[in-house]
Amino acid sequence: MADNREDTEVFWVEPKKRAIIPLDGFRCSASLAKVLKRERFEVTCNTAFSEVIAACSEPRSPSEGSWISHRIEASYEMLHGLGNAHSIECWQDGELVGGLYGVGFDGVFCGESMFSRTTDASKVALAWLVAVMRHGGQRLLDCQFMTDHLASLGAVEMPQADYLKLLVEARESGAPAQNQTMPLPVAYASLLSELSSEETGASCPGKRIAQSLTQTS
Repeated sequence: MADNREDTEVFWVEPKKRAIIPLDGFRCSASLAKVLKRERFEVTCNTAFSEVIAACSEPRSPSEGSWISHRIEASYEMLHGLGNAHSIECWQDGELVGGLYGVGFDGVFCGESMFSRTTDASKVALAWLVAVMRHGGQRLLDCQFMTDHLASLGAVEMPQADYLKLLVEARESGAPAQNQTMPLPVAYASLLSELSSEETGASCPGKRIAQSLTQTS
């Protein structure tokens, strides 16, 4: 993290309590399910990574700064170029209106930040992320810090030691030698292909996403 956009120093934060969203415990409310089914947004993966992180770095209000400095932004751009950082984007009428980004490795995705320029856009991006991770056999969605917003979506908080155990288990299950997980972009493409195929009879991928999330929420 950094103190502001212009800060050249980066400091590391290791919270004593860590927030995660259990992939089988994502809370898809009736209103969010309705938005997914109506497909108000087109959802993509890794098509606008730079735009997503730039939007996330914008202050939430005139009085607030941003912890995403230019140096941090450049670091994530490099990670993205190496195939280790990914974004989920929400589009409406061709305009980017919401999304999230983070780092993916083995069976883990560490969410860094999200943004929304219209109601429900970031929630839809997160719902798709959960569905894609589940489809790809991934195990751990790390949210880092608990917020009321994340809690409403099913996030839980745990001691750092418990989180580290889950991290080791997820990494072992997702290690390349195990061949049990798909990288996020591959999982997204696979899921979209499956949901859009004529064999499934799914003319509306969003409807299938909502159904899969509400069945276990």
